Amino acid sequence: MRQRAIATLALFVLAIAQSGCMTAFAAFQPENIGGTTVVLHTTDADGNSYDRVVTPIDEGEQLFIAANHWPRAWYYRALENPDVSVTREGKTTDYRAVPVSGKERERLLDESGFPLVAYLFTGFAPRQFLRLDPR
Repeated sequence: MRQRAIATLALFVLAIAQSGCMTAFAAFQPENIGGTTVVLHTTDADGNSYDRVVTPIDEGEQLFIAANHWPRAWYYRALENPDVSVTREGKTTDYRAVPVSGKERERLLDESGFPLVAYLFTGFAPRQFLRLDPR
């Protein structure tokens, strides 16, 4: 019974993700509602600036961010123009966004945790990570 309920929920999430409802919902994520979040500032090819609230993954001095939802224009902008900045607790710092792959990505997938319900809610979007190197 439980597996059937999970399968039904998964199909529902996939259906609304395909219809754009999930994308529209995720695009209106809240700004800081109590957790640790930062504001990522990206720039497109025309020089337009965009802000996105994301949850950082801190590993000592190293900072990572993850693209967890299908709406990931910010992620693609950071790949195209890796000179980004992050505002945390009122302080803005410049970074170079570096795509994470291979063993480093697998390690982050294992260590950062992302519950099954989150995968369901985000329409099984593949998680991608950026390492933010100080400039």
